[in-house]
Amino acid sequence: MSISVESISFTYPNATQALENVSLEIKGSELVAIMGENGAGKTTLVKHLNGLLKPNKGKVLINGMDTKTVTVAKLAREVGFVFQNPDHQLFASTVDEEISFALKNFGFSESEINRRVETVINFFELEKYRKLSPFILSGGERKRVALASVLAPDPKILIVDEPTIGQDFRQKEKFLKNLLEMVDEGKIVIVVTHDVEFVVPNFQRIIVMSKGKVIADGGIRDVLTDFKVLKRASLLPPKITELSWNISQKITSFPKDLISVEEARKAILNLIKRGF
Repeated sequence: MSISVESISFTYPNATQALENVSLEIKGSELVAIMGENGAGKTTLVKHLNGLLKPNKGKVLINGMDTKTVTVAKLAREVGFVFQNPDHQLFASTVDEEISFALKNFGFSESEINRRVETVINFFELEKYRKLSPFILSGGERKRVALASVLAPDPKILIVDEPTIGQDFRQKEKFLKNLLEMVDEGKIVIVVTHDVEFVVPNFQRIIVMSKGKVIADGGIRDVLTDFKVLKRASLLPPKITELSWNISQKITSFPKDLISVEEARKAILNLIKRGF
């Protein structure tokens, strides 16, 4: 399982350059967040990963397949993509039909279609909506329908654009659990998000973009405690990191790169033991 982005650049027909010389490698069993300000090129980049957009320069390889020479339909069997706005991908007259559509297109048996539909319907708590039009549901509910329809075929690579918008804490936790299970199975999961607190506990890697370029790519602690990178990308640090940085300005021995509540608890207890 691999994604290889090799020095790609992309300019829209209106002459807006959205990507400039972007390169990155993502392997199986990675949970990756892509972050950055609005207009940074995040969505443009991920649309290159399923062939919706083709680079003007450079190339994108998905499991060795060049996206310039492979159809979007073929890539769809490898790459599941959930748009930020679910209305951009929903079209069926009922939730059941929406979720089963891709499964039918991919040639699954009727029994397997029924099994998979039932599984995602239950997981995303959509039982009472299955015979309703997805367009009469709330924004958060429509997002769950879109997620269910993309996850039902069990793609090897999953890309989700702003999945936590409109979701409550419990839904976020359930969805995160599902993402982690996919990673444990060796899959690649890429999440475009502004939700720093969603990213901190479990993501392994963050790619930060600004003005069409990758300006940081690394582990959670390295990236989210780099205030210069965060400022350049108009991102806020995690609340714990902000707290630890503020304390460190008053007490120089206090670590300023904390990212979890447990780390902060231990650091504060250590201060108390030392008499502060």
